[in-house]
Amino acid sequence: MIDVVVLGAARSGRAAARLARQKGLSVFVSEQKPEAACREVSEEFARLGIPAEFGGHTERVFHAREVVISPGIPPSAPVVQEALRRGLPVVSELEFAWRFLAGQRVIAVTGTNGKTTTVALLGFLLQRAGKPVAVGGNIGTPLSALLLDGLHPDAVVVLEVSSFQLEFVREFRPDLAVLLNITPDHLDYHGSYEAYRRAKWRITAQQRPEDFLILNADDPDARAAEHRTRAQCAYFGRRPVQQGAYVRGTDIVLVWQHREEVLMRTDEVRLPGVHNLYNSLAAAVAARALEIRNEDIRDSLMLFAGVEHRLELVRRWRGVEFINDSKATNVNAAWYALSSYTQPIIWIAGGRGEGNDYSLLDELVRERVRLLIAIGEEAEALCAHFCTMVHCVRAASLEEAVYQAALYAEPGDVVLFSPACKSFDMFLNFEHRGEVFREAVWRLPEEMPV
Repeated sequence: MIDVVVLGAARSGRAAARLARQKGLSVFVSEQKPEAACREVSEEFARLGIPAEFGGHTERVFHAREVVISPGIPPSAPVVQEALRRGLPVVSELEFAWRFLAGQRVIAVTGTNGKTTTVALLGFLLQRAGKPVAVGGNIGTPLSALLLDGLHPDAVVVLEVSSFQLEFVREFRPDLAVLLNITPDHLDYHGSYEAYRRAKWRITAQQRPEDFLILNADDPDARAAEHRTRAQCAYFGRRPVQQGAYVRGTDIVLVWQHREEVLMRTDEVRLPGVHNLYNSLAAAVAARALEIRNEDIRDSLMLFAGVEHRLELVRRWRGVEFINDSKATNVNAAWYALSSYTQPIIWIAGGRGEGNDYSLLDELVRERVRLLIAIGEEAEALCAHFCTMVHCVRAASLEEAVYQAALYAEPGDVVLFSPACKSFDMFLNFEHRGEVFREAVWRLPEEMPV
């Protein structure tokens, strides 16, 4: 009998397998992709003495005390369904790794949009306040990998947590959980919006009265988690809250233990856009729950410039700003991006849709977009939806879209690459897509043909 079978040999699966081996557990890795496509991983496992199979899942998978699942494998996958049918415990890499923490405090951040920015902001804020901190999870470094590298005994571990990871947690208990928002996404993975919401709410399922749950007071589906928790609740939003942070006029107000204090003006927050104001409010409440001084919170919000591929200013070219928002993989994320700029927008969008409903964007497109350049599998659907509101053109590639945008752009415009779609029709992931956009922008000549 094998202690741990790891399904999937991507980043989190590799880290989980190495952690299992480090902890003295017998481990076996099963990967769907053929070995020829995983040569580097196969060689790594051979060096480490970790047995693995490639090209499909065999009966050996089910000779395990526990199955650790990688985030990309959906609950509906036959191998997962068979493991569950046989009564095997199936857990995410997050759940598996969490057991090996040695008393470190954990902040877990989830939500449809804003996770990466909020996690990075919290890491920045805690570091500036002099706290030992480790940042990871869905943001790039799996928790298993953080543990392999070794954590400071007093570290605050800040984790971006996806619905995929939460689908398979059983005992995971963050000291402080943040639920930013919930809007329809990943329905092909979860099967329904209700299942997706339930996965998000699982972030607080095991919390206790001494823990904190921080909720978006303006998002009904996020706030509904207050009825599913034993933790203390704090809130952030645009209206007054009993505990947390809210916006009053042009001020951010912190409310903690029945005391109100103006933290700063909203225009002092460095990150642009309404969505980033929400992210900043959430980070401020989390920091306050960790007893970070208001002065340190204020300074960090004034200094933090953001993360790659999320409203990232790539270049100012001939009076035009080129913005990389490749991480906008759904319609709601694109709404936040479009609402962040008052200048005329040339919007580059498209990729792989999931039955996207673009009507949420209609008002913003009418008001702010001067031209839509559509790419990828969703190009026709985008143009069909928006052609009566704004001039639309198609581009065969992202590089061509950038060049067309430069031809149309006038000084004072913003060229906003906010796809509203997944990347997998043309790119490996949203990071690859963002890199291609950056490179195309930096290749623009100083003089364009007339």
